[in-house]
Formats: sequence, structure tokens, C-alpha cells
Amino acid sequence: MKHVDATAALPSLQDLLDPRHQADPYPLYSRWRARTPLARLDEQLMVLTRYDDCAAVLRDGRFGHPEADDPRFAERDRPSLAVLVDDEGHPVRGFLGLNPPDHTRMRALVAQAFTRRRVERLAPRIEQLTEELCTAMERAPGPVDLIEGLATPLPVAVISELLGIPTADRHRMLTWSHAVARALVPDFLLPPGAAEQEARARREFTDYLRELVVERRRAPGDDLLSALVTVHDDDGDALTENELLATCTLLLIAGHETTVNLIGNGTLALLRHPDQLARLRSEPDLIDNAVEELLRYDSPVQLTLRYALKDAEVAGVAVPAGTTLLLLIGAANRDPAAYGRPERLDIGRTPPRHLAFGQGIHFCLGAPLARLEAQIALRTLLARAPRLRLAGKPEWKDHITLRGLSRLPLRLG
Repeated sequence: MKHVDATAALPSLQDLLDPRHQADPYPLYSRWRARTPLARLDEQLMVLTRYDDCAAVLRDGRFGHPEADDPRFAERDRPSLAVLVDDEGHPVRGFLGLNPPDHTRMRALVAQAFTRRRVERLAPRIEQLTEELCTAMERAPGPVDLIEGLATPLPVAVISELLGIPTADRHRMLTWSHAVARALVPDFLLPPGAAEQEARARREFTDYLRELVVERRRAPGDDLLSALVTVHDDDGDALTENELLATCTLLLIAGHETTVNLIGNGTLALLRHPDQLARLRSEPDLIDNAVEELLRYDSPVQLTLRYALKDAEVAGVAVPAGTTLLLLIGAANRDPAAYGRPERLDIGRTPPRHLAFGQGIHFCLGAPLARLEAQIALRTLLARAPRLRLAGKPEWKDHITLRGLSRLPLRLG
């Protein structure tokens, strides 16, 4: 069994937070991966940067999420900020943060309601919303901001309609989503006060949802929230109210923030690679493959955490139980051992495999919806703006986990 130690030559976690790397973190990832692909930064923390290592951990049942009563992880949890708690005072999580068998039960129930068929039925409405937003941008004088004009309002409208949230409340959804998305940042990488802000937003959102749940129980509709309220398995097991609220909070982040970033990052990547933009215009049937390559090239989700629930190993390196593993998905998706010329955008890359949606039992349940929205948004934008070009410097959000633009100024033509 091999062992690894931190060295002075390694990048540090502070490097990940350095604003100088915000616009392009990939050279930092490359240096980290080349020096020590499995880096032990202290007794409890390891950082992984290679594709095969990250994929192996995501698929391995020895790595998961801390159980509520596991003392090994007590100091790395925030129970005092928990918004939803069970009868024993333990935080109630969405299925993304659970291990089997709780994860298996809860995800199966949600999957009954959030089906591929339900997502496919959204396509005409997504196309209509995209056309309307593109029309509004075309009517605006001068340059437009793609993030404000299309990348943000489209996903927030889709997830709002999916959950049956009134149009008048969408601005509140947007505010909550930005704040709640901080929950995806590891505690030890959060700036001061961010955890408290996220908890306040989560509390406001769950209080709002509780009222909607009461309405859906009284008068179910054709929306996803109504389906989640009524779903049950063959034994009659259903989601508790806290589980339902935790699931909707997860859907808010997964159904909005990541898709905003995918549309924005993807558009910028194409504009910076005019040969690939020209190819997609001439071969529009490549849109599905192009979206997969854009997910790989500039992943909306840059990192994720797993915990060693028992003694294990990664690539022959010992990982004691209780270790936290920080998986740099953005680095893994540009690993030269997994891809030829990984720093090059190639919309014809085959196969366009990536870890942007994870792997294993926690593979993103909302992946089909994110893909559909990005395919429609990019296809429509390119068709309606044949002279699309940058009109200023892109600006990036201050978020280490969810990589995305806060502003992308464009001229449509």
C-alpha cells in the first residue's frame, strides 16, 4: 500500500480561492495534477485531480457522506445551522447527501415523480421561453448580457413552472437560489458569514414551500410538487414533509444554478473557439455532443466531497476511515490520461465522457433537464444570432464549487 504526504511544493486550498484564478483555474489544476495527483493536505483531507481516481471514488460504496451520528465527522458538520431536523434533532438532507439504504429509498420515490417523460414534455415550453427571451434581447439597444437576458431567466422559469411556483414569485426564487447554492461549498472553503446567509435563505425558501405543499395536498395539479406530494412505493412509503422540502431545495439548486452556468460557460467557450462555433453552425445535429463537450471543457460543478466511511484506498494509496476527499471535477475533466488534447474544445469528441454530472448512485437526477435546456438555448441563440460576438470582458461569479459567469456582454448582430 502506498502513502502520500503533503509537500511545500503543492498548491494550497487558498489557491483555489485566489481571485487571480477565477477566470481560468485550469492551469492551477494542471500544476496540482502534475505534482501530486493524490495530495494529502493534512491528516483528514486529501485532494484528487485525476479522472480515473475521481470516477473510482464516485462509484465506490466505501466513500459517501457522513451519517448524522458519526462522531468522526462531528466537527465538520453544521448542525446548529440546520433548517430541517428530524425528531432526534439530526439534520434532514436531500438524497444527494445520503448513503444507502436511505438514499436508495428517497431517490427511488423522487424518480417516480421526476421522470424522463415529464422532462421531455417540457421541450415545447422551453423552446417557447427561449424564443421569447431571444426576441427581448434582440429588441434591446446595444450590447446585451446573456446571463441576464437568457441564461438566468430560462432555468428559473423552467424550475418555477416545474414546481408550480407562480410567476410573481420567480424573483424570490432567484434570490434564494443564489444564497442556497453556497450549501455546495465545503465548510472549510466558505468565507465568513456565508453559512449563516445560506441558512437564512434555506429557511425562507422552506417556509414558502410549506405553504405551497398545503395547497397541493388540498388541490393537486400537474406540476412536479404535486407529484412529489402524492408519490409512494408499493409498500405505501412516501416522502415525509421534511424530505419533500429538502428535495425541493436540492432541485432548486440543481435545476437552476448549474444550468445557468452551463449556458453561459458554453456560449463563451464557443465564442473563444470560432472553429468549433462555425462547425456547430454548419452541423447543427452535433448539438447533443457539443453540450457534452462543453460540460467537460468548463464544468458548471468544479468540485465535490466524499468521505471515507471505512478504511479504503485510491490508486493503491491508503485512505483511512474518516478522511475527507475533495474531488476536483474540473481538473479530472481535463486529465490528459483520459482525453487527447484535453485543453482543446472539440465538439466532435467521441466519446465525450465527463464527470460534470457525477457518477455512481449520486449521478445527477436532473441531468436530462439540464441537457435539454442547454441544447435548446444554444441551438436557438446560434440560429437567431449568426453574427454573435463578445462585446466586453466576461465577469465571473465568486463561487468555488459552481463555476459560472455573472456577466457575459454580447452583440447579437
